[in-house]
Amino acid sequence: MLLNPVVVSVVVLAALSLARVNVIVALLIAALVAGLMSGLSIEDTMSTLVGGLGGQGETALSYILLGILSVMVARSGITEKLIRWILPRIQGKRAMTLFGIAGLACFSQNLVPVHIAFIPILIPPLLTVFNRMKMDRRAVATALTFGLKAPYMLIPLGFGLIFQNIIVGEMTTYGMQIELAQIPLAMAIPVATMVVGLVIAILVTYRRPREYRDTAPNLGMAAVGAAGTSGASGGSRTGGTGSATGTDTRWTRQHIVVLIALAVTLVLQLVFGSLVIAALGGVLIIFIFRGERWRASDELAHGGVTMMGTIAFIMLVASGYASVLTETGAVESLVVTATGWIGDSQLLAAVVMMTVGLLVTIGIGSSFGTIPILAAIFVPLCAAVGFSPLATAALVGAAGAIGDAGSPASDSTLGPTSGLNVDGQHHHIWDTCVPTFVHFNIPLFFGGIIAAMVL
Repeated sequence: MLLNPVVVSVVVLAALSLARVNVIVALLIAALVAGLMSGLSIEDTMSTLVGGLGGQGETALSYILLGILSVMVARSGITEKLIRWILPRIQGKRAMTLFGIAGLACFSQNLVPVHIAFIPILIPPLLTVFNRMKMDRRAVATALTFGLKAPYMLIPLGFGLIFQNIIVGEMTTYGMQIELAQIPLAMAIPVATMVVGLVIAILVTYRRPREYRDTAPNLGMAAVGAAGTSGASGGSRTGGTGSATGTDTRWTRQHIVVLIALAVTLVLQLVFGSLVIAALGGVLIIFIFRGERWRASDELAHGGVTMMGTIAFIMLVASGYASVLTETGAVESLVVTATGWIGDSQLLAAVVMMTVGLLVTIGIGSSFGTIPILAAIFVPLCAAVGFSPLATAALVGAAGAIGDAGSPASDSTLGPTSGLNVDGQHHHIWDTCVPTFVHFNIPLFFGGIIAAMVL
């Protein structure tokens, strides 16, 4: 098992990322390791990787469009008004602010399912506020990732409905019946352990003040940080995301147009379920109603690509990497090998399944895409060792979700980095991935095992 291509490849990916190697380079090297160990040639491995790039094409395009929309919002100056309104209300309330951010992020999965769309719009203008509060951005990243992850596991609305329906469908396919209404009960213990991790992160691990330079955001830094390279701060300011000390309280036509565009973006996301359509609609509204002039489109596109382009490309490469892992059969081999160790022990079965889920999902970076891969073996295995449908759902759901936090290639980590690193002071691996891995994946590992044993 230790020499399985998935295990070795994920270890290589983690080691290179922790060593601050560019995430794209780390993904490519890890893909080559997996392919070569599975008997593929270099040419076949790269062909498989390139062929899988389209799996995240829509996500990558949505990131670029959201970057353009974020630049438009910043240029309008409306974010300065937001800062002036928020600042007096949260001064000295660091923990409350962090829990509020986690709650707001929770809405993005269920109540208002926009996923990571709000992060590059809302978080960059708040960095000035966070700096004044001396708030550790690792705590902010942890709060955001919690909100992007826990709600879809527990609440059957929005993205949660999709995730939980996948669990129900896959369990039914492999011979174990369960109702959708039972999934929240199955996931309650794993999510509760994540709540514990969030509380520890905010009140213990990252409660001490941390100093950041109060510099003008550089829209290129989010991409640099996401790629695993710490960039220099500073740079020219594209819009109004800077000082909150101004006294101009007038609402201009541009402000109104931007607010309408954001509302249209939300409505389109709810109606079509597509971030591409939603973000494009918001951008077009601003142009059509002259919140920005058409002749500025090149400048805006450049700013959006600079801000989010590298993150979008990471998602594409990660999709190709996932294709290499799945197409070579290495994932199935890992699952089959692991199940051979279990025998009749339910505890050992739970430990092995959570370990396999962690390895696979850390590499693939998608909870939703991992469930079908794991369920094919996990469901029959759970039935064989005597797990109930509730316990099986807890194991399948938790094992599928466990690698989402902490994965260098997951939008649950890339999204927070995109907002927190616009001034080049937040590292994707050490300030987002490592904190979220420690505070969520470790508790979730034990939460899945406990749920399996008591349900």
